[in-house]
Amino acid sequence: MNTHPYVRGYMAGIVVPTIFLLLVMTGYFFWRFVMQVPVPIERVIAFPMAAVPNLWGLWNMLYVRLRQGRHLPIGVHGMLLVFVLSPLGVATATAAHFLAASESGITYFGMVHVNYGLAVLALCAALTVYYLVWKYFVNFFNELLGVA
Repeated sequence: MNTHPYVRGYMAGIVVPTIFLLLVMTGYFFWRFVMQVPVPIERVIAFPMAAVPNLWGLWNMLYVRLRQGRHLPIGVHGMLLVFVLSPLGVATATAAHFLAASESGITYFGMVHVNYGLAVLALCAALTVYYLVWKYFVNFFNELLGVA
């Protein structure tokens, strides 16, 4: 099955984050509308729902392309995606905070305060999770669709 390997690679790449976001949004809607807990995340949920599955698919297409020559193991390749998504997520969160502050009449030009210990811990956790998810789940879907 050598037809359209990049399309199959894209489809294999978007499966895991799409299912994960479906579960997260189901839990969120239950928590927000059934349990009546006021958690307004509508401003920040657009980035993960729109960009993350597409970036996973494009990243897997890149993996399919790089496999034709020298390539990294799929877990390491997936782990590198953290270094693409993290700055995009931080920029989106900062922009959402800036827009929310400017809509309220307060101009926000302050620095983002980061606890660097927690940031390093979160980065290590994200790298570990991405490595394992790409090694076991995305690789499974790549093999299922014949692009591994």
